[in-house]
Amino acid sequence: MLCLRQVCLFTLRHCQARTLSSDLLLSLINSCTHEDEVFSLVRRNKARLSEKHGGIALNMLWQLQKKRPLLLRTGNYIRNHSQFLTLWVLAENKVEHMEDEAIVDTLYSILRLNVEDYGSPAELLVTEAWKRLERLSLPALSKFALCLYKQHRHLSPVIGEVAGIVDTKLDSIQDIRILSVLMISISDVISQSFRDRLLHKAGQLMEGSDEVHFNYAKRVLQFLQNVKLRYHPLLEKCNKIFLRNVSCLDIHSISHIFGLYEQLGFDNAEFRLVVKQLLSATLDDYDDPDTFAKLFFTLGPMAGSQVRERLLVTAACMAEEFSRHQVLVILKTMHKMKCRNTHLLKKMASVLHKHMDTYQVLQLVKLTQYLVGLRCQDMELFAKLKMLLLGFLKSSITPAHTAAIIRVLAMLPSFQVEGSTINKAAAVLPQCRLHHLNYIATALVKWNHYDQLHWQNSSELCVKLLQKVNDCGFQRLQKANNINLLLEELKHVNGEWFEEVLIEETMATCQRLIDQITWPNVLQLCSFLRKTSRCCPSLLDRIASVTVENIDKIHPFEMYFILVLFSTLNYDPPANEEFFARCIQHLTSNLSKCIRERYCCFETHHLVLLGHILAVAGYFPPVLITKIFNVSFLSKLDTQLEVLPDTLKHRVRLRLMKLNRAVCLECPEFHIPWFHEHYCQRVFFNSSHRKNPLRQHVHRMLTEILGGSHFAKISVLTPYYYEIDLECILDENKKPLSYMTVPLDGVEGMHLRHDIKDEARNALPPGAQRIALEFLDSKAFSKGSRHLKGESAVKKRHLEILGYRVVQIPHFEWNSMVLSTKGEQLDYLRRHLYGIQ
Repeated sequence: MLCLRQVCLFTLRHCQARTLSSDLLLSLINSCTHEDEVFSLVRRNKARLSEKHGGIALNMLWQLQKKRPLLLRTGNYIRNHSQFLTLWVLAENKVEHMEDEAIVDTLYSILRLNVEDYGSPAELLVTEAWKRLERLSLPALSKFALCLYKQHRHLSPVIGEVAGIVDTKLDSIQDIRILSVLMISISDVISQSFRDRLLHKAGQLMEGSDEVHFNYAKRVLQFLQNVKLRYHPLLEKCNKIFLRNVSCLDIHSISHIFGLYEQLGFDNAEFRLVVKQLLSATLDDYDDPDTFAKLFFTLGPMAGSQVRERLLVTAACMAEEFSRHQVLVILKTMHKMKCRNTHLLKKMASVLHKHMDTYQVLQLVKLTQYLVGLRCQDMELFAKLKMLLLGFLKSSITPAHTAAIIRVLAMLPSFQVEGSTINKAAAVLPQCRLHHLNYIATALVKWNHYDQLHWQNSSELCVKLLQKVNDCGFQRLQKANNINLLLEELKHVNGEWFEEVLIEETMATCQRLIDQITWPNVLQLCSFLRKTSRCCPSLLDRIASVTVENIDKIHPFEMYFILVLFSTLNYDPPANEEFFARCIQHLTSNLSKCIRERYCCFETHHLVLLGHILAVAGYFPPVLITKIFNVSFLSKLDTQLEVLPDTLKHRVRLRLMKLNRAVCLECPEFHIPWFHEHYCQRVFFNSSHRKNPLRQHVHRMLTEILGGSHFAKISVLTPYYYEIDLECILDENKKPLSYMTVPLDGVEGMHLRHDIKDEARNALPPGAQRIALEFLDSKAFSKGSRHLKGESAVKKRHLEILGYRVVQIPHFEWNSMVLSTKGEQLDYLRRHLYGIQ
């Protein structure tokens, strides 16, 4: 009995010592401050290492790496260390004994340490975690899903099962960190209805907390990009989080956010402005190729002249150090900036020669676009590009790649099409979508024109294939039965071929599918119709009715894209007053709410654009007009315009001038002053003024009708800077009145009425009236119709307020066979001038 007691006590002491030793080892691993300390503990305690020790050690190795800047991490050292293999084998042998959470943590640590060949341990860990999927906690499930995402298992069965669990447990998820990880991980295997539920849940969780980390917002952005959806409510929430945390963002996060914004077609001037200030103040901190390329991408397009010059000089000095990806980033940004800096372009072309063979096909396609757009003169580089593109074309099996290659081959200087290229294009035609057909057709038209000019023998082949492309386009449209898929294809279609060959069939197809137009796809349809500039009453009426019925489901910012279509085309749907009233009420109620909450879903320049298109339609909501014509608003607008692209900047300034003019003329009760006099003078004097042969021809006819050149003016600038082709004055008896011409300094043949006040001093006799003759070219009308567009209609309205009787002469009347002789033209002018029916 005594002996048995001795054995039991020895066993107990041994077990206690082993437990204490194990606990101590875990504690020692967790207290390590360097990877060598971890490896030393592993080496000295190999015999007693359990699966728990191995998992904790791997996790500690990753935690130590995570604390270091990217450039100071020692991943290669860790992966090549002999004791790392010990941990690797331990994970492989003990996987079935691991706890659920430990399996996921170990897998996550292995992947984060960038082990290039994940090998059997990672596979075993995935398989074991898959077996226990149902019992994983939500945090563990999200971490496991992220591991699968990093392993590019986007479409694997296990991801489908993860999505099923998320679908079941979605209501119980209350942590945006967990949800955001799950969202990006399962984004490729979810339905549209499930996607919408995820968006709604994310919106709720982001709304409920002011302490959402910017990384979670980045993941939500990534999800939106994965599902190709520009969802404004979430985009705005993410942007607010970025603005609150801008001081915490490094160049890697900032460039990532800008890249996602670019892909989603979203922008925010306030975020651009604070980023510009932050980066401009720390230019010297980005002295390695990686961070500088990201700085160039982010800051370049919005930099001022001095910062821009510094960026270009630094890029040229650093050119030889850029990786192949960084070269693409620099060229893409230069293309976006429209920067044709010869020195930098030569440097980048020189570096490209050593990277060319490493690019994938779509990278070569983009590279060709950038180099052609920047007018690169390196013919040797283009020759190498051509060779590589033709090589990829020969082996290409996907219509998208084939069409993309053919598109850029046609961009190359002096490219002569070969029979093999024609045959390759012909082979993929039946599988091509509309935008692929558009790429091929555009290339064929260009090659055919080139061949005819240079007497090449491939012209006939191009013409025959072009006819096949036309036939495929017609067949694809006639077979279309889903308007969502059709609109997705039409998003990337434009150019002369589509306009000349397929536009009528496309409009007919949209009308055939008119019952499928709903509020989620109405914006895409508006975008397409605006791009085509065609007035189709049945489609526009359907858009108006869907908008009114679903007004509360449409984001206020998106209302602009609907209203701009009706305003631009000058189209009044049935119940026109109700349509505009409901839209304006939806906008102004949200705008009033934003003013109270001091956060607006519209940026300053968006409000200007919105105010302008409503003014064109004849609407001036007081809350919007008073918001825009406010000193603090205009000051903020000036500041934010500096970070916008030049094209958008000029468009906003022009629209503000037009809105200012419209308010002064149509709503004097607002007491808004005209403050664009100097702007108009500067724009007018800087613009080119070529002599217009048609104006001069009709001016001679008009002087013949009126009895002398002193009765008519040509090219007249009115108050508020409308330019009219011809002007004359008729008294109450329809007799012409003579007046002195006042040339505008520096512009030959121009006449200026300086101010409304001047008109009071030069009042017309009672009953007399100024006549404005306006020639309307094809741009003044919707394509394919004689329906007058909004800008021409508002000009007529404003000229009438200024006291003119406006005679508009459409191009299709003046150029018709009816007016083929001078006598008929004189008679036409006479009838319109004197109002004779």
